[in-house]
Amino acid sequence: MDRRPTSLHSDTTRLRKPRKGDGAAVWSLISECKPLDENSMYCNLLQCDHFADTCILAEKGGEVVGWVSGYRVPDDPDTLFVWQVAVSPAARGESLGRRMLDALLSREASRGVRQVQTTITDDNAASWALFTRFAERAGATLDHETHFCRDRHFGGAHDTERMVTIRLPEAQRAAA
Repeated sequence: MDRRPTSLHSDTTRLRKPRKGDGAAVWSLISECKPLDENSMYCNLLQCDHFADTCILAEKGGEVVGWVSGYRVPDDPDTLFVWQVAVSPAARGESLGRRMLDALLSREASRGVRQVQTTITDDNAASWALFTRFAERAGATLDHETHFCRDRHFGGAHDTERMVTIRLPEAQRAAA
């Protein structure tokens, strides 16, 4: 019997670090959130375990309804790369993506981050809207350029990904 609540909107959303036991639920959430690329469940387990400090999970009514995976770029630790943002259809319209990004950047693990990067395909309107609004609210600049090309990098099997760079206001002031 399905014991999930019929409406998740009545419960408070809790944002927290993932634990390795969350990997399967994260994997299921991502599979619900087209057009996100589905990684292996093992990848999501590693994200929840090894990268918990730079990932965030949202729970509502005991269900995983949001996920942001990210990491500090090894050769550029001033950069937080956001790999995926997933929000369950049951939790959309609550600014959950933005709230998770804000909470992730407020963590000790994000101290010193001067820019956020992510890759987005041209047709992913939801991601463009999320990161554009995020940059606007932060008073940040958003730039993008082709990064992984459909034919050159993906062998024609995936749309071109644009590297989106959001320079946070503190970094902009330091550069001026």
